[in-house]
Amino acid sequence: MNVYPLKFSPVFQERIWGGQKIRQNLGRPVPRDMHKARIGEAWELADLPAGSVKVDSAGAAADGSLSSRIINGSLAKQTLHEAITAHGADIMGRAAGKYSHFPLLIKYLDAAADLSVQVHPNKSYAEAHPEAHLKSEAWYIMEAAPGAKIYKGVKPGVTRDMFAAALQAGTVDRLLQAVPVHAGDCHFLESGTVHALGAGVLVAEVQTPSDTTFRVFDWNRLGPDGKSRTLHIKEALDVINFAPSAPTPPQRRHYLVDDTVVSELVACDYFSIHRLTVPEGSQTLPPQWLQEKPEVWMCLSGQGVLEIADAMPLAFAPGETILIPATARQIRLRVVSECTVLRVQLP
Repeated sequence: MNVYPLKFSPVFQERIWGGQKIRQNLGRPVPRDMHKARIGEAWELADLPAGSVKVDSAGAAADGSLSSRIINGSLAKQTLHEAITAHGADIMGRAAGKYSHFPLLIKYLDAAADLSVQVHPNKSYAEAHPEAHLKSEAWYIMEAAPGAKIYKGVKPGVTRDMFAAALQAGTVDRLLQAVPVHAGDCHFLESGTVHALGAGVLVAEVQTPSDTTFRVFDWNRLGPDGKSRTLHIKEALDVINFAPSAPTPPQRRHYLVDDTVVSELVACDYFSIHRLTVPEGSQTLPPQWLQEKPEVWMCLSGQGVLEIADAMPLAFAPGETILIPATARQIRLRVVSECTVLRVQLP
């Protein structure tokens, strides 16, 4: 069949640190019965295998899998995994057969309060522990309150023993690199990097498909049940990279493709991210952009329409995520109002 750009129904995750921006600022369709909930995450595109979704994450099937449900076109109501199983060559192109599930997890995060200090498994840990899944991620800062910051890696000279002692004393925050952030910043967090979002930050997150998080410090606060939330100190200490991370993003390369400003944000072994700033008007995307692999677009601002040969036009607005199949050709972009898009590609 002719596959076409796909949209999905988001899955909303209530978190102790969440707020209201995903509904109020991004306009995502949070169900009415969750309007007063602390929505910390919107999982916009996911295809996680059985046994990989944690018990405190909503939307999983009985076997612990979670695959986003398509909401447009002839594939509507199918999951992404079902669509890839039936039309893998059309959707995945040259990447078909390389992955058993779609290899990206796309989210929005709203940190109304500080997130717990946490770390995700690296490759060697995940290979030795089948229940753990590697997770590297990138945060694109969409909004940041005055003075907002993230925590990214440890300060120079911090050792495993120093970190363990600070955990016992409840003072581990003093050993973390606090990085001021502003809208438009983008930070890559390689697996093994201890990190946390600070309060007052709204981010678009691109990551490898994993729900494995080792919580190592939770600011000495209590959960909704009045008890301390579970920590995973041994696991975290086994995977934390104690080399300090780069505290600020490096200089990015910007260039023009026709009238579109392209900014390079992230390039790693799992994905690349470019920011596209597209003026009002219409243009055909250059043929060299078509890599015979799927790509994901996250609309951050503005409005537009994707027109693809042999497919219905697809309008998009802020907060929406689109999966463009590998076989899409002759893509024309009609921008109603200047828009900013994160373009996420496979390596």
